[in-house]
Amino acid sequence: MILSRSVKIMTRRNLTTADIGDIVRTTRKAAGLRQDELAGAAGVGLRFIVDLEAGKPTAQIGKALLVLAALGCSLDIIPPPNTKGVRPKGPQTP
Repeated sequence: MILSRSVKIMTRRNLTTADIGDIVRTTRKAAGLRQDELAGAAGVGLRFIVDLEAGKPTAQIGKALLVLAALGCSLDIIPPPNTKGVRPKGPQTP
């Protein structure tokens, strides 16, 4: 189940796990969902939702992405301008 409600952060800044938890909680409540309902819609456990909303820094990113998608949120990752087209260095062959 995908919900159409989304929250967009307009300023560019580094989000903390607490910020993400606040966004998830605010969006969930605006959608009229209980934590267990969001857990079911995202295919994660209730404990994960509780921890994510609390800003737990070790929350699994894959599960967090499932929750954000279930809420209709998007997550944009913008690399710094000086890394465009640059690939990380790997092992060198002689």
